[in-house]
Amino acid sequence: MALDVNAIVDQLKESSILELNDLVKAIEEEFGVSAAAPVAAEGAAGADAAAEKDSFTVELSEIGQEKVKVIKAVREITGLGLKDAKGLVDNAPSALKEDVAKDEAEEMKAKLEEVGAVVNLK
Repeated sequence: MALDVNAIVDQLKESSILELNDLVKAIEEEFGVSAAAPVAAEGAAGADAAAEKDSFTVELSEIGQEKVKVIKAVREITGLGLKDAKGLVDNAPSALKEDVAKDEAEEMKAKLEEVGAVVNLK
């Protein structure tokens, strides 16, 4: 029985992340293999990964002129209530979120800078 590789690749492109995760688990169980990277290969790549920071603390340094807009943005980012978000903004500089992935931290920073706040990633 020949595999239609192009058809399989097309199906994978249309699959959701959850479906692909289930597929990997099923393959691991059926064939007794692991999708984890070998330790030796990871060791070489690990040196590069260690040099680049992968988690950040998003710190609100200054609120700027649009305090109300900054409070709204902080509420959106943190999921806090109005009183708690206002407290963070009033006590700037303050950490909004800790141990955040780089992409998420950059997105938060952009949202806050858009409304005039000054944000640092530590």
